[in-house]
Amino acid sequence: MADIKTNLTAAKGRIGALAKAAPDVFDGFARISKAATRDGSFTTAQKELMATAIAVCQGCEDCILYHVDAAKRAGADEAALAEALAVAVEMGGGPAIMYAGKALETFRAL
Repeated sequence: MADIKTNLTAAKGRIGALAKAAPDVFDGFARISKAATRDGSFTTAQKELMATAIAVCQGCEDCILYHVDAAKRAGADEAALAEALAVAVEMGGGPAIMYAGKALETFRAL
């Protein structure tokens, strides 16, 4: 549990370092991210669950940490995460099962 929180902090630190090293690129990405995750037809929580499912399919552990945290903070519950992870497994096959387990572990640790 502590490892997940430590890893999330480390991931956010790496993002912060990149933001300082490449501020123009990061500012552009931050604008895209903010626009993509604001409430619309889908809630922010739902959009963060989508991002989590994509992170699982892509096998990006830092992305899983970041988006599970954001989904939970936006009000997503474990049942909604499990549904999003089921879709990720459908789309991503065996490797997605492994990363889906990491996403569930992250949610429970946060």
